[in-house]
Amino acid sequence: MHYRLAEEQDIDSISNLIKSAIAEMERNNIHQWDEIYPTKEDFLDDIRKRTLYIGTADDSAENTVAVVYAINSDSDEQYQNGTWTYPEADYRIIHRLCVNPAFQNRGVAKETLTHIENTLRGSGTETIRLDVFTENPFALKLYRNNGYKETGTAHWRKGTFLLMEKHL
Repeated sequence: MHYRLAEEQDIDSISNLIKSAIAEMERNNIHQWDEIYPTKEDFLDDIRKRTLYIGTADDSAENTVAVVYAINSDSDEQYQNGTWTYPEADYRIIHRLCVNPAFQNRGVAKETLTHIENTLRGSGTETIRLDVFTENPFALKLYRNNGYKETGTAHWRKGTFLLMEKHL
C-alpha cells in the first residue's frame, strides 16, 4: 500500500469510493453514512487543510484508491463526553477511515491503522482518538482488536458512537 496526501484531483475517486462504501454498509444494515454525511465538501475541506490521506494498492494497475482517512485534532463537542485516559496528551483524531469495498477483507484497514499509528508515533503524537458507530460490527472489531479502549459515547444524528483512545 502506498499512502499520500490526497489532492483535489483525487476527489472523484474518493467520492466514488464513499458511494460504494455507503451501498455496502447499507447491504449489511449499517446505516452510518448517507447523502448528508460525509459529503464531497467534507473531503474537499480536508484536502485544503492537508489532513486527508489516501492509500493506493501496490498491485493495482490503475493505482485505485483503496482507503481514505483524515487525521487532525478537530473534535466535535460530543468528544467532551469522553473520559480520556490521557487528557493532557498530544493527540490526533482519525476521521472517516473508509476502505474501498473492492479491497475489503484483505487486511487494508488493519494495515492502514498500523501505518497511521507508526506515522503519528514518529511525529511525537502520544495518543489517537476516534469515534465508531455502535452498529458497525466490522469497525468495532477492528479498533478493539488493535488496542483501542472505550472512553465514552457520543450521540449524533445516526445514533450512538463509542469514543475510543489508544496510547502510542
